[in-house]
Amino acid sequence: MRDGPAIALRGLRKQFGDVHAVDGIDLEIGDGEFFSMLGPSGSGKTTVLRMIAGFELPTAGTVLLDGVDVTRTAPFERDVNTVFQDYALFPHLDVRRNVEYGLRVRGVPKAERRIRADEALRAVRLEGLGQRRPTALSGGQRQRVALARALVNRPKVLLLDEPLGALDLKLREEMQVELKALQREVGITFVFVTHDQQEALTLSDRIAVFNGGRIEQVGTPVEVYERPATAFVAGFVGTSNLLTGAAARKLVGTDGTFSIRPEKITMSTVDGADAGDGVTGADGTVVEIVYAGPATRYVVDLDAGARVVVLQQNGQTPAGGAELLDLRGDTVRLTWSPAHVVEIPSS
Repeated sequence: MRDGPAIALRGLRKQFGDVHAVDGIDLEIGDGEFFSMLGPSGSGKTTVLRMIAGFELPTAGTVLLDGVDVTRTAPFERDVNTVFQDYALFPHLDVRRNVEYGLRVRGVPKAERRIRADEALRAVRLEGLGQRRPTALSGGQRQRVALARALVNRPKVLLLDEPLGALDLKLREEMQVELKALQREVGITFVFVTHDQQEALTLSDRIAVFNGGRIEQVGTPVEVYERPATAFVAGFVGTSNLLTGAAARKLVGTDGTFSIRPEKITMSTVDGADAGDGVTGADGTVVEIVYAGPATRYVVDLDAGARVVVLQQNGQTPAGGAELLDLRGDTVRLTWSPAHVVEIPSS
């Protein structure tokens, strides 16, 4: 692997009229890293990806690939390939010729094109399907053809713009596993754009969380989820309970903004029970219950003045499917360890 980053962005900005789509991004992405850019629609992540690819020119700033300034370099002169959500396959070409297309444009001899296309198809587990048309394939297979077509050029960087967005949930989860395994196998840098928090946590070595054209936090999935740097990250990456004002003073003992994840809280129907040494206890009233298969979410209004969500696994539910105990309106006691409370820095 190279010593320097595969991608370096310096002071990157993009303005469309009066709209600052990207507002000063500094970022380094390592060689061989699976890096995700996560954020809601309009947060700037796709615009950054397009500037790395060369499809958009920055208003200001620099794009470096393997230490080389490519800010004004044409897309076809950059050692990157892009996979889009719609795959952009040629319906009149069979799978092998779709994969070979980029090599043909570059003037690679026919025999070598065939060998490299077959290697790429094997890498994505589509060997034997080279003569089929894209319309005869499933959504997951078409997605893998698009990956093979991108990989056949052996780019140093693969850019993926919501490539799993058009798949149903089950296939999407299967493809997440395959995509991560493929990235480990080929060893090149993947830059993955998504608005799906679970997808980013599942796939990534590191994540950049975007909001309003800026990066709010960069870190490993564990760092971003367990130690959110801002209130936005705490609320966007999974579900988080924020304690502020009077509730923070009463439950944490000080002013500020504090986050605690729903799965860190234990709920008991015993009102006023002793929380135990080193544990915070708070009474409240259940106002809503959401059954979600493996787990149930309880929305609780605390007497201290905050509304929190509690997540409890349904591991003890009988296989026969007993009715969910309706606790709406009941008083419950919530307990958690102070170690699971994270202070959110003031902006």
